[in-house]
Amino acid sequence: TKSTDKKETEMETKTDIVVELIGADGNIFALMGRVRNALRRGGRSDLVEEFTKAVTNSKSYDEALAVIMDYVIVE
Repeated sequence: TKSTDKKETEMETKTDIVVELIGADGNIFALMGRVRNALRRGGRSDLVEEFTKAVTNSKSYDEALAVIMDYVIVE
């Protein structure tokens, strides 16, 4: 069973796609690529362009990470 925290996180994201970013390159473009691939694999190619624009329009690394967490569940 999933924890309550996990369910709350899922409800706040646009998808239920899980992406493991721990240990990933901290470069925002590398992270964006992982999420874009996960969206495609998860059947949400329709969100790729919207996601990409949201990340690239971010004013900071932290804001870009927040956008990532709006779209996928980060582990």
